[in-house]
Amino acid sequence: MIHSALINVMVKAARRAGRNLKRDLGEIEHLQVSLKGPANFVSRADKKAEEMLYEDLSKARPGYGFIGEEGGTREGSDKSHTWIVDPLDGTTNFLHGIPQFAISIALRREDTVIAGVIYNPANDELYIAERGKGAFLNDQRLRVAARRQLHECVIACGLPHIGRGDHQLFLREMTALQPRVAGLRRFGAASLDLAFVAAGRFDAYWERDLQPWDIAAGMIMVREAGGTVSDVDGKTDALTTGHVLCGNEVIHRELARVLKAAA
Repeated sequence: MIHSALINVMVKAARRAGRNLKRDLGEIEHLQVSLKGPANFVSRADKKAEEMLYEDLSKARPGYGFIGEEGGTREGSDKSHTWIVDPLDGTTNFLHGIPQFAISIALRREDTVIAGVIYNPANDELYIAERGKGAFLNDQRLRVAARRQLHECVIACGLPHIGRGDHQLFLREMTALQPRVAGLRRFGAASLDLAFVAAGRFDAYWERDLQPWDIAAGMIMVREAGGTVSDVDGKTDALTTGHVLCGNEVIHRELARVLKAAA
């Protein structure tokens, strides 16, 4: 499949950083049994991946700004374009040798995300989306699932953990949803949760307290696959609030209604 020059730049950068992460994942099983554990090793892998991505993207598009999880904001001379990058989404999974993690790259022009790439090097799944051109998984066109009844749906979510998020709010939301859906899933990598909605694997997904690099690429993925993405509370700009809700139009609306009542 022929991709645009922009997508080719993003894919090339993701694959190069991904090769290193896949190699690093192979070391995790050896480090798990050590007393110190693999935490420092993973932190270095995360930073190394971001620097590789910054190097490749900056070389291909000089002057673009760059927002990364590790290095923060790096201003560019081109104020209208900004890369939004998570070099290792699903760090806790990676830390434990669980192959559910991804590199997430989005490009924002002015206030609009125009392209996204999500790559899981562990299984070589590459998701791409470009505004107005659709979303794809390894060159196969993606569409969100068509189910229209909550009781048929598998819903993905974020699960607040120690020191993060509103635990009581999530418990109310989960209690409200459990008797209404076919299943709830918590996989631990927001970019892949969004990609799975785009691919029709999950019917919907919601999570609060995320960062732009967690969701920027995934949001355009869902929209280009025909889905609806908003803030959990019904506002349009989840990228600003960090509270994301997505699915097909019908399930998005139903899920929003249940979550609002639970809040």
